[in-house]
Amino acid sequence: MPHTRTPGTDAPPRPRPRWWTELPLILLVYACYSAGRLMVRGDEADAVEHGLAILRVEKALFLNAEHPLNRLFTREPWIGIPADFWYASLHYLVTPLILIWVFRSRTVRYRAARTWLMTSTFIGLIGFTLLPTCPPRLLEAGHGFVDTMAQYSTYGWWGGEASAPRGLGGMTNQYAAMPSLHVGWSLWCGVMLWRYGGTRATKVAGVVYPLVTTIVVMGTANHYFLDAVAGAAVMGAGLLLTPYVLRTAERVRGSLPARFTTRSAPAAPAPDGAGSPIVSGGCQTSAGERFPRQREPRVGPGAEPDPSPSDAGDETPAPAR
Repeated sequence: MPHTRTPGTDAPPRPRPRWWTELPLILLVYACYSAGRLMVRGDEADAVEHGLAILRVEKALFLNAEHPLNRLFTREPWIGIPADFWYASLHYLVTPLILIWVFRSRTVRYRAARTWLMTSTFIGLIGFTLLPTCPPRLLEAGHGFVDTMAQYSTYGWWGGEASAPRGLGGMTNQYAAMPSLHVGWSLWCGVMLWRYGGTRATKVAGVVYPLVTTIVVMGTANHYFLDAVAGAAVMGAGLLLTPYVLRTAERVRGSLPARFTTRSAPAAPAPDGAGSPIVSGGCQTSAGERFPRQREPRVGPGAEPDPSPSDAGDETPAPAR
């Protein structure tokens, strides 16, 4: 027995994301994040104290990997220079490229992936607000850190005061070290590559990219190890909150006026012959065309058909002789 749908009981299909709506949304979210990050610079003394407190916790837990990595990057330019390019450039390139790739090739998964990334970014902004932290490179020289971005600034497009373009260092928040969204975003990219890549190379890239980024942020003295841990924790919190954010967005979308959400659906075709008094269901036949099981005439042109019941049809029995 075929399944019958009652009109009005099925939920309307979710419309496919469109790039002309997604691009302004992403740009708006990133602009809000950048402006918020700039406005919550925090007090320098508090930021330095928070950075030193993180160092003390790491030393107590024997987690101080920043010093040996920073010494290596400072001593070996063939490692330090590519690491500075990695830190200053890749999160601007890889993250949007993977977002576009998911949009084009995994459209069903795109909304959840985009919402996860945006939710985690806003959680990171809360962290910058509540806990302004001085990165290792801005601590006094007696703490043993060297700013590799400043040391190798003549090789790159960034200035000596920050990873921003030359002359724009004053327009960045230097105390937004906790959590490390470089690590958080790279972890998001790694998960996308691992889950949706489909090849061994993409899965390897999904593991290598966040691991190398974690090493780079510590070796360039831009983040502590605990900053990287916090960046991963922020992405975990964003992942847990993503279903709730999506449901809230759906409820908001459902509360909008119908003209903003409904689309005209094509009318379902009526069953063949339904509601038509004609046997052919409204179809017309050309001259000489027969319906199935229609008999050919047995009389010649101009002759009247025999009224006897022998030609009345297949279902009519012939009279006994």
